[in-house]
Amino acid sequence: MADNAYAFERLSTRDGFNQSLRHFKAVNEIVVDFEAHVNLADILDELLADKQVLSEQVVPVLNALLVDKYKYRYQTHNMTGNFADFGKVAAEVKKWTAVDVVVAYFHPELGPLPINPRNEDHWQSVQSLRTNEMLTVYCGRFEEGGSKRVCEDAARQLLRILETGKVGRTLKSLTKDSLSQKQASRPAEPVLALQPRAKAAPDLPKQPQKKFPVPGALQVAASGAGGPETPTAASQPEGRPKKMTPMYSIPVTNELFHNGNVEAWKKIIESYRAKYAGLDVYIFYDGERIHDINTLFKWGKVKHGSAILISVGGNEILDVTKLQKYLRQGASSGFEAFLKFPVNTVLSLF
Repeated sequence: MADNAYAFERLSTRDGFNQSLRHFKAVNEIVVDFEAHVNLADILDELLADKQVLSEQVVPVLNALLVDKYKYRYQTHNMTGNFADFGKVAAEVKKWTAVDVVVAYFHPELGPLPINPRNEDHWQSVQSLRTNEMLTVYCGRFEEGGSKRVCEDAARQLLRILETGKVGRTLKSLTKDSLSQKQASRPAEPVLALQPRAKAAPDLPKQPQKKFPVPGALQVAASGAGGPETPTAASQPEGRPKKMTPMYSIPVTNELFHNGNVEAWKKIIESYRAKYAGLDVYIFYDGERIHDINTLFKWGKVKHGSAILISVGGNEILDVTKLQKYLRQGASSGFEAFLKFPVNTVLSLF
C-alpha cells in the first residue's frame, strides 16, 4: 500500500485532473487511428500541431502504445558520428512493406521529436543527427505479435544507414509482406474538462522597457510620423511544432571576442527576442551549446578567425539573415555601435 500511496495524487487538483483527462482522451483517439494503420509519428505530429498533445506527452505515448500495448521491438542508440542525408533514409524505408517504423529523436533543444522515417517532412526539424545524440527506433505491425526477426532487422538496418550513410541492399525480410499504411487525417476536437472557478482580477501589467533605435548604419526604417518605429513583438502562430534552422557560422573578426562583443551580442539577441516573441537564438562554440554568452569571453580562447555557430528555433522563423548581419558586426571591431545607449534598454534592430 505504501508504494502506491501517491499514485493518484496528481488527480487531486483541478489542473492535474484536467491534464490527465486530456492525456487519456488523446491516447484513446490515437488508438483509433493507429489501429487503422496510421504511423504513430504522423498522428502525433498532427496532434502536436493542433496543441492537443504537448511535447512532454510524446515519450509516455510512445512507451504506452508501442512498447506496452502493441509490443513493438525497440532499440535505443547514441550516434557515433554526424548524419544529414535523410532523403536516402526516407527512400529506403518506403520499401519496407513488412514493418511499421517510428523514430523518437531526442533533440537537444526541442525535446523528443516523433519521426516517421518514410516522411521527409519529419526530418526537417532534425536538420542533422550529431555525435552522442540519442534516438530510439520502434518497429512493429500495428498489433501484437509481429515477427521479432523482421522488427530487429528493420531497427538494425535503419541504425546502420544513419551511422554509415550507406544504404546497401534491401533485406528481403523487410519486403516479403505487404502491410498497408494510411495517412493521418483527423479534425481537431474540443476536450472535456472540469470547469475552473472564476479567476481573480489580473495583476496590473508591468511597464514595458524603453526601446531605442541604433543610429547610423544600423538605423531601422522610420515611421510615417518621421520618428523611428518602435518595434512590437511579432506574435508567433500558435499550434505549430517548433522548428530549428541549420547552424550558421559567425566569424570573429575582432582581435578577440571580448566583453564588448559579448555585450553587443546580448543587445542584438535581446532586440530579436523582443521583436519575435517565441523565437529562441541558440549559440554553439567548439561543439558545445553556450547557455551563458559571458562564458565566450571568460574562456579567453575565442580569438580572431574563430567561428561561433548560431541557430534559431521557433514556429515561424523570420529575419535570420538580418540577425546574422548584426551578429557579424557584433563580433567585429564595430561592436560599439550597439553599446551607445543606457543600460536596460532594448534596441530597435528588427
